[in-house]
Amino acid sequence: MQERHDAPLAPLTTFRLGGPAARLITATTDAEVIAAVREADDTGTPLLLIGGGSNLVIGDKGFPGTALVVATKGFTLDGTRLELAAGEVWTDAVARTVDAGLAGIECLAGIPGSAGATPIQNVGAYGQEVSSTITEVVAYDRTTHRTVTLPNADCAFSYRHSRFKSDPDRYVVLRVRYDLEDANGLSGPIKYAETARALGVEPGDRVPLSAARETVLKLRAGKGMVLDPEDHDTWSAGSFFTNPILTYTDFEAFRARVKEHLGLDAEPPAYPAGEGHTKTSAAWLIDKAGFTKGYGTGPARISTKHTLALTNRGEATTEDLLALAREVVAGVHETFGITLVNEPVTVGVSL
Repeated sequence: MQERHDAPLAPLTTFRLGGPAARLITATTDAEVIAAVREADDTGTPLLLIGGGSNLVIGDKGFPGTALVVATKGFTLDGTRLELAAGEVWTDAVARTVDAGLAGIECLAGIPGSAGATPIQNVGAYGQEVSSTITEVVAYDRTTHRTVTLPNADCAFSYRHSRFKSDPDRYVVLRVRYDLEDANGLSGPIKYAETARALGVEPGDRVPLSAARETVLKLRAGKGMVLDPEDHDTWSAGSFFTNPILTYTDFEAFRARVKEHLGLDAEPPAYPAGEGHTKTSAAWLIDKAGFTKGYGTGPARISTKHTLALTNRGEATTEDLLALAREVVAGVHETFGITLVNEPVTVGVSL
């Protein structure tokens, strides 16, 4: 277990932002992770868990406690059942399952971060969510001081949310178990319209696994959503805001605001989101409120490739980023009456 003091955190995040940690520990086994967590809890030391750093906004003052990098390794495949250690690189794990001919997470290719973060955020994209394949999550319970195994039904998965996200100080994810599908080298049914168009198929069709993965990677790269050190559009946390989910009543009020601002023929994006609810597009809201691709003149700007990504152009501070985020939130609310919610976890700061 490696330990450093007054250690920079910015290089450990995809935003490349944030001040130092008073203490930085890198754990490479489950036992080391648990020992570091127990020590912090026993001494009352603030604890920050870091995986791939792709969903973190850390304040410029840094973190006054112990930052714990979970760097555990473990990829075990038994038939269609997959177990990943929390520190496994997610994109690599997806590639290996595709190579093994197993479907279920192929459309989640290119998402930065570690496997341990996938159940916390219920990671999803291009018509797939990890909650549809996760069978169990093995975690250290900081309340009971023991390792527990939570079945899917106990994880309280919903859109970009879970039991782990709603109670962030209780569970430390150690391992995630998935059950994938052997479809004779084919993908799961293609659910996302953009992916189907790019593949030249109809929604619901299956395609070769490699074709699905490669197409998603190209789509993500075109939006600056695949990490590239030379491309500042990827110095981000991906989608900075979640897509709003509205009651039917709230959606109709929003729809009226859209027509008022954009004309009687204008219709906002609308997708079913469970009984009595409709989901709309945060990217559409941001764009139509006047925050187009490349918006901004400072060191933090909206991506030139995707309106949903806020980016560090190389010299930004966390406060620069938050100022831009607050401007976008205020503008969307003033125009459409909807308050956007940030997707990344904030540390020592807030919108």
